[in-house]
Amino acid sequence: MIDLSWMAWTWPTAIFFLTIFALLATMGVWEYARPGGHPRNGILGFETTRGDRLFISLLGSAFICLAWLGFTELSLWWALALCLAYAYGVFRLV
Repeated sequence: MIDLSWMAWTWPTAIFFLTIFALLATMGVWEYARPGGHPRNGILGFETTRGDRLFISLLGSAFICLAWLGFTELSLWWALALCLAYAYGVFRLV
């Protein structure tokens, strides 16, 4: 096991940041394999690419999780489900 105590990290925190890194790496590989990402105009009314939509979904998910922690006592697994649905919607509609 890797000792993460030097930065007061827990395993869920490490998994969270590894997931963000994996998402960014996957988008980089995808962009290298199929450049451009076919920019499109969605419901926001301006042109977005895959990277823009990933950023919007990550930013929105952070706000969803913060609001979840502030306004409810329910498990964060429900917030994760809501974040995944939000990200799906962003990639389909924005």
